[in-house]
Amino acid sequence: MTATARAALRREVLEANLRIPATGLATLTWGNVSGVDREAGVFVIKPSGVPYERLTEHDLVVVALDDGRVVEGTLRPSTDTETHRCLYRAFPTIGGVTHTHSTHAVAFAQARRAIPVLGTTHADTFDGPVPVTEVLTPEQCARDYEFHTGQVVVDLLGGDEARAEAVPGALVAHHGPFTWGATATASLEHAVVLEAVAEMALHTLALGRVEPPQHLLDRHYTRKHGPGAYYGNPAPGAA
Repeated sequence: MTATARAALRREVLEANLRIPATGLATLTWGNVSGVDREAGVFVIKPSGVPYERLTEHDLVVVALDDGRVVEGTLRPSTDTETHRCLYRAFPTIGGVTHTHSTHAVAFAQARRAIPVLGTTHADTFDGPVPVTEVLTPEQCARDYEFHTGQVVVDLLGGDEARAEAVPGALVAHHGPFTWGATATASLEHAVVLEAVAEMALHTLALGRVEPPQHLLDRHYTRKHGPGAYYGNPAPGAA
């Protein structure tokens, strides 16, 4: 990645982090976004505990994918850095990771319940329920906790990259959601969608769950994803 591309990645990661409070996904500093530079073997992530209103590009921290050492930046990286690194190493096609403590997604995580597919809004982005992990063991919490937080997500998905692409998010039991995508921006957008469908699911379950037809859900997912997708338009200037 060129210096220009790296600068663009830093700007993207900053903008994605600033969208966390703007979209109502975080209280105080409860969230972070990272973006990866695979060619350089590093990722850019929010520093730990810095309020969003004070966050600048200069504050962002660059971390090595191979061993987690800080290679650029004077601040400590997010405490969730090892979770991000674990996900990047397990799923080589993802380009960004987002973690928040958004209210409705956390409610499902704390209840240890997957977010069920109850309608087409969910199916537009997630090809199936948003799953919830096993509870971390005392040993996993005592040592390398943040790494094991990522590992339980990897284990939940069976290390299956196709599954991670089809359902770009998971709930860590009693903790909260992690989402990912092709870019830092995409991972943040998946976090926004996940919180929205979690809220919708809670309201729907309160009224009484009704199973939607699978053919309808499949149609909504495939019209936005896969070789036959036709939703949206090319970016300006694209061929």
